[in-house]
Amino acid sequence: MEKQVDSKARSSGTIAKFILLNLIGIFMFFITIKIGDTKSIPVDHVVSMIRKIPHFDMVYGAVIVSVGAVLPFIRKTWNKDRVTTVFSFLKLLAIPVLILWLTKTGPARWFEGDMLPFIYNKVVLPVTSLVPVGAVFLSFLINYGLMELIGVFMRPVMRPIWKTPGRSAVDAVASFVGSYSVGLLITNRVYKEGFYSTKEAAIIATGFSTVSATFMIVVARTLGLLDHWNVYFWVTLIITFIVTAITTRIYPLSRKPDTGYNGIPVVPEPVPEKGKLLATALDEGLEACSKAPGILEGVTKNFLDGLNMALGIGPSLMSIGFLGLLLAEYTPIFEIIGYIFVPFALLLGFGSEAVLMGKSCAISLAEMFLPANIAVNASPIVQYVTAIVCVSEILFFSASIPCILGTDIDISLKDILIIWVERVILSLIIAALVVRFLFPILGVPL
Repeated sequence: MEKQVDSKARSSGTIAKFILLNLIGIFMFFITIKIGDTKSIPVDHVVSMIRKIPHFDMVYGAVIVSVGAVLPFIRKTWNKDRVTTVFSFLKLLAIPVLILWLTKTGPARWFEGDMLPFIYNKVVLPVTSLVPVGAVFLSFLINYGLMELIGVFMRPVMRPIWKTPGRSAVDAVASFVGSYSVGLLITNRVYKEGFYSTKEAAIIATGFSTVSATFMIVVARTLGLLDHWNVYFWVTLIITFIVTAITTRIYPLSRKPDTGYNGIPVVPEPVPEKGKLLATALDEGLEACSKAPGILEGVTKNFLDGLNMALGIGPSLMSIGFLGLLLAEYTPIFEIIGYIFVPFALLLGFGSEAVLMGKSCAISLAEMFLPANIAVNASPIVQYVTAIVCVSEILFFSASIPCILGTDIDISLKDILIIWVERVILSLIIAALVVRFLFPILGVPL
């Protein structure tokens, strides 16, 4: 039976609103423009301009980290469960770490470019400033029918391959074009509104919310792969999503419930009648647009959600990120973890570099850039595989894991660590096979 669409949804005013506001959202998140020497999406440029305000970085970062650290205790949510308690105290630890950074107190090594300056300037500030600003423009992307329209078109692809709704394609693209924080912001908002089940939200958060293309450029530059950028980018993109298609079908993601946020029923996806794909997509988009909140209301709600998320993840990024780098610098823990992957590296023919390959895989858990530093003097095949795995594994303690735990998605740290091991092993196997057999055909020297 054909769905009846409200006449308001087909009015000229709704159509104009649908086109204009969605074009603003598309422009802000998916169109790269060059301003000065920087080429990025407009949202990123807006954040960059805001960060040029005198003393903004120092004041904003200090406020977000310190207020966010004490907020669980003010709200009395710090002891909700065991994991929340642990992370609440880890957030408190961010305050002394922040003091060390601001006063430059501590060993000189901590203040070299790849330690505290990296955590504060390259992780904490970009993520916590992008999330609230991005949330403002996110209202144009998700409130006015674009996700509903794309969802109808992408359902035949997303549902059978990744077991997620068609609208999740927007999350995936937003992560690669923007950043994982933008992708997670979209996922969390849509999940809370009842359009994703817990299983779907967990799949999207751990399978699509990877680092952006701009971060991949840094990895490629470090390992000398920029001459083959297009091959590296597309191979990494495809492998990342192949790995996600596999992890959705195995524990723990396969065991996640199909119920929605707080047990609310999940809004079913529309199924278009045969031959009416475009008509159904437009109807869904226009109807959502006609029922959407006003621009000011939508922007305000999204900004407050984004600011709350920034307060939740800021102190975690500061403390957990720095602790991860300290463990990598002063302990053999990642070398020990690396032995999980050494047997796979040996079977894949890495020979004398199998231990190095294992360590580069393991250290990605602390920070996704660290494997590139380890493999910088390795053989070309180790460099290529490392460059792919450190992106495809998605989950790392300096940023993405605290961001996921800062959302409302019901996924535990244990689940995240199991998924990380699965993703690393699968990425290592697929990347090694692809690099050995495909790259010579494509003319990429090994």
